[in-house]
Amino acid sequence: MDTHTLGLLEFDKVRELLAGYAASSLGRDLCRAVEPSTNVEKIRSEITLVSEMVAALDQNQPPPLSGLHDVRLLVKRAAIGTMLSAEQLLQVAETLACTGNVFRYRMRLSQNLEALIELLAGIEDFGPVSRSIGGCIDGRGHVLDVASRDLSAVRQKLFELDEKVKNEVKRLLRDPELRKILSYPNATVNGDHYVLPVAVNHRHKVEGIVHRVSGTGETVFVEPASIAHLSAERVTLKAEEDREVKRILRRLSGEVGRIAKPLSYSLEIIARLDFITARARYAREFDMHPPDVTTDGRLWLRNARHPVLLNIFRTAEQKSEQGNKPGLIVAPPTAGPAAKPLKQVVPIEVRLGLGFNLLIITGPNTGGKTVTLKTVGLLAVMAQCGMHIPAAAGSMVPVFSHILSDIGDEQSLEQSLSTFSSHITRIADILKTADENSLVLLDELGAGTDPTEGAALGRAILDALDQRGVRAIVTTHLGDLKTYAFNNPRAENGAVEFDIETLRPTYRLHIGQFGMSNALRIARRLKLPKELLQRAHRYLKRKKGKTGELARLQELREDAEKARQAALAAQHEADQQKAEYERKMKQAEREKAEQEELNALRAALKPNAAVRVSRFDSVGKVVKVNAAKQTVLVSVGLGQWEVPFDEIFPAG
Repeated sequence: MDTHTLGLLEFDKVRELLAGYAASSLGRDLCRAVEPSTNVEKIRSEITLVSEMVAALDQNQPPPLSGLHDVRLLVKRAAIGTMLSAEQLLQVAETLACTGNVFRYRMRLSQNLEALIELLAGIEDFGPVSRSIGGCIDGRGHVLDVASRDLSAVRQKLFELDEKVKNEVKRLLRDPELRKILSYPNATVNGDHYVLPVAVNHRHKVEGIVHRVSGTGETVFVEPASIAHLSAERVTLKAEEDREVKRILRRLSGEVGRIAKPLSYSLEIIARLDFITARARYAREFDMHPPDVTTDGRLWLRNARHPVLLNIFRTAEQKSEQGNKPGLIVAPPTAGPAAKPLKQVVPIEVRLGLGFNLLIITGPNTGGKTVTLKTVGLLAVMAQCGMHIPAAAGSMVPVFSHILSDIGDEQSLEQSLSTFSSHITRIADILKTADENSLVLLDELGAGTDPTEGAALGRAILDALDQRGVRAIVTTHLGDLKTYAFNNPRAENGAVEFDIETLRPTYRLHIGQFGMSNALRIARRLKLPKELLQRAHRYLKRKKGKTGELARLQELREDAEKARQAALAAQHEADQQKAEYERKMKQAEREKAEQEELNALRAALKPNAAVRVSRFDSVGKVVKVNAAKQTVLVSVGLGQWEVPFDEIFPAG
């Protein structure tokens, strides 16, 4: 996919928004690295997984991803024999507990979530290793005494030795003669050594080792000789403890290394699960729906909204900010002098490949033409990333091999190109790549130069796109390009609406219309002198002798567009009903096959066969089968029960 277009569409912002819904670094990495695919089956599969996760979340069945860490590198190190630290093993144990929770989560999922159940089939439960680590290391990363008998024994010796040291310190501090020569009547600890604060002029009265001197030089900290030999013994015991701790850590690391391959595979699946869940949470938060992925070039976005703008307004509402930010699209204000603008994105409806391939959008500045281009481009990219899109249910998005755009002013300082030259250079690159499977988005076609030449160049570019069979949306201010669609059956006009009463754009897109400049009507409302307006009308009449003819042609196209919209809506409703009927038929066939399989199993029951009895929700053994009565005598617990066939199910 064209990286330049992804940058112009600001797809990175969508990636970051998506990453905010992931539960772990594994999921966030996948969110930030997601790229649009051109594989139709893969895209549909991903959208199905997201849809099923949305259903699971609606059923209050979120995946248990707590405790998930990115331990892939640690697992690889353990596999080659490296000893992991206690803190690292603790991270592995928490991740192993998470894999076990996900393993059991799969069993709780509703049977209709088939894609999710199949995805999670490869996850294993590493409970024994997790419990082994948890039994040796506590939540602070401390190796427990119970990790081994040798460690418990050496720590018991250390405890007893420390008690001896403390008792000896207490004995010394009770000596009145010794207390006289201390700077203060307490012992202190220097490293692992208990020391006494002896006044420097009495140093010779205490036999022992000086460990440090106070900053003033008036006190020396002496470890008495009666304690020093105990400290030496303590050093030996600490070395034994350290060796035993390392032996335990090596043993636990070896256990992790032995499951490295299946654990790494499980982590890949759980990372995907987190990625799927992030897309599902994002979809639920912003009322998104799964698009119908088409292969015939049909694009129909119903009530489409720009995802980044949606988030901007959501954030603004949460922060209770007053007023509108520049450059943001807002709905028109409600009636009344005290009414405030509603901070919501105005939805648009866009079609391509349904009666026409080229859509030429006209209308006023700040009317939403550029946002329309970016909305279409972003939603197409999101769909090809296996995401739900902020559009109504039933929206259709084709799989484009290329999405190519030229949006905004991109003056190149490095190449000393003007804005016009930069646009032409970009369009030339687009024409080299674009084909019948491409979506092209061009903003302000023909602008930046003489209007007559710009319009001629624009028509030539539209012809080139048409010849290639490209799906394209083009915005323009040039009046001459408004008539292009009248002479090309594969092109259609579109206009962003402008409210002449409020002198505000409404940001609504109307297909089948072309945008009028409204300059004279606006001038009249702004009280321009009548004689000037009359003169302007005379000039306009001289220049546009065919205005009436264009108006009549425009009315005919509007009527045709309304009829087309009605037909599309009816076709969509019929398709939805057909799809629902087919779904119910498949479900009925599946249930029939399952029932036949179950009946065959019940008919083949033999004594001692293990079965599950729904009445007790437990497993028992068949004692006797009575085919005539359609009952089974089953041993469950301490008793035997006669139950009908309908209550007997496979033990697995």
